[in-house]
Amino acid sequence: MPVISDYNQFDGRHWETGSVANYYAHLGVKAPHTGRPPSEALLMGISGGAVMAYFFFDYQGIDPHVRILTRNTFDPWSRMLSRLGVVQHVAQTTKEKKAVANLVDSLEEGLPAVVWADYFGLPYNGFGAPDAWAMLPILVYGYDEAADRVLIADRARVPLIVTTEILHETRARVKKDKFRVATFDPPNWDKLASAVRAGIDDCIKLYMEKPPRGTANNFGFKAFDFWINMLTNPKHRQSWAKLLADGQRLVGGLMSVYSDIELFGKDGHAERDLFARFLEESALILDRPGLNEVAADFRRSGEAWDALAGALLPDRLPPLAEIRRLMQQRHDLFLAQGGGSLAARQDLDGRIQQMRDLLAADFPLDAAGVSELREEIAGHVRRVRDIEVAAVEKLQQVMA
Repeated sequence: MPVISDYNQFDGRHWETGSVANYYAHLGVKAPHTGRPPSEALLMGISGGAVMAYFFFDYQGIDPHVRILTRNTFDPWSRMLSRLGVVQHVAQTTKEKKAVANLVDSLEEGLPAVVWADYFGLPYNGFGAPDAWAMLPILVYGYDEAADRVLIADRARVPLIVTTEILHETRARVKKDKFRVATFDPPNWDKLASAVRAGIDDCIKLYMEKPPRGTANNFGFKAFDFWINMLTNPKHRQSWAKLLADGQRLVGGLMSVYSDIELFGKDGHAERDLFARFLEESALILDRPGLNEVAADFRRSGEAWDALAGALLPDRLPPLAEIRRLMQQRHDLFLAQGGGSLAARQDLDGRIQQMRDLLAADFPLDAAGVSELREEIAGHVRRVRDIEVAAVEKLQQVMA
C-alpha cells in the first residue's frame, strides 16, 4: 500500500488552514508575492481572519466551559478555497472498501489526501472514547495495510500514526463527513488580491456588525463587552458569579478559556501573531503599507491575550498556576513528540485532575477573593478590547 516517502511537512497548526498549508508545501506550490508555499497565516486571513467570540456551555455530566473563538468559523474551509479559485477533487462514499480505495488512489498518484476524522476518537489526542465528537480535517500521506498503519500530519511537528481500523472508525463517525477524501489543484493566483480583500472584509464585519448567525453579544466588540459584564455584574443570570459559583465549576471555566486562547489548534497569542503575519503579506499583495501598522497593533493584542491567559490561572494562586503549567506542558509535548508522548500526557492529565479535586475540596479564595479574581480578569479583557477596537478601526481606514 502507498506511502509518500518524501513527505516532510508538519508546520500546520490548525486543522483546516494547517492541513491545506502542509498539502501545498509538500507539492511545492509557490505564492507569487513570496516565492514560497502559501503560509498558514495567508490561508487563515483569507478564510475570515481573526475574531472574538464568547460562548458559555453547561451540559449535564461534564464541567461547564467558556468558549472563546479566536478565528472566523463561518464556513472557513469553503471560503478559503473558493476565494482562491481552488478546484477540489472530492470523493465520498458510504461503502467501506470504496472509502479505502478512494484514499489509496490519491496516495498512489503521489498526493497526500485530506480526510475528516473524529478528533476525540484519534488515540494520539489522548481522550479515550468520550461521548463527544468533532469531525476535523487531517492530512494522510501513507496507508500501509500490511503494516497496519496510517501516516498522518495533524498539528504536531512530527508524523502521527494510527491503525487502519482506527482511521476507518473515526472517518465513519458522522454521516455528513463519512469517508470523505479531498485533494486540490493549485490556487488561481489571479484571485489572490480579491481573496485577501474578502478575508479582511469578513474580519471587519464580524468585529463591528451583526454576525451571520447567533446573537450580537456573541461576536466582536459586543462580545468583549458582554464578557466583561458577565465577569463584573453578579446579578446577571449568565454571570460567572452565578454560573461558575463554586471552585470546581470556576476552575473548569478558567481552564477552557486558557485552552482557547493558548492551545486549541494554535500555539499561543490567540492567533493574533498569525493574523499579523497575514496582514504583513497583505500589505505586499495589495500594496497597502498601512497594513503593517495594523499588524503591529495585532501583535500587541497577542501579548495582551497572553497576559489575559496568565491572569486566568495566575502565579499568585499556586494550585491554579500549576494547572496552567501542566496544561501548557501537555500541549508542548504533543507538538514536539506527537503520539510518542501519549503516556506522559496521560500522566499530566492525571496530575491535572488531582489538582482539580484538591481545588474542588479547598479552593484558595473566599467569595471576596473570587470576586477580585473576576475583576482582574475583566481588566485584562478590557485591555484586549481597547487594543483591538483601535486596530480594527485602523484596518477599516486602511482598506477604505
